[in-house]
Amino acid sequence: QMQLVESGGGLVQAGDSLRLSCAVSGRTYGNDAMGWFRQAPGKEREFLAVLTWSGDTARYADSVKGRFTASRDNAKNTMYLQMNKLKPEDTATYYCAACVGSGYYYTARSYDYWGQGTQVTVSS
Repeated sequence: QMQLVESGGGLVQAGDSLRLSCAVSGRTYGNDAMGWFRQAPGKEREFLAVLTWSGDTARYADSVKGRFTASRDNAKNTMYLQMNKLKPEDTATYYCAACVGSGYYYTARSYDYWGQGTQVTVSS
């Protein structure tokens, strides 16, 4: 079992930055994939970034590449999403997720565990 809890969301202005955190408890080892997604009202859940606990390379959706950076602190069992140059279209509920399996996964249905989400609102 794995539990994930996101934090760090809020209301910001366009151009601002935010850092989201995802505290993970339970099994955290090997190449389990850890992902970030978001979902805006009326839209499907969108992949943003994925990295593994043991790997050093994150992979990103084109929509956030160059603005968002995913990282993890294994000692704290915490994953982060640094979001820079935020835009109004980034407004959504942001989720972290874990996939029990090695490799990189880009679809929501591939993930086994989800956090409750944290709201990010970007005003223009």
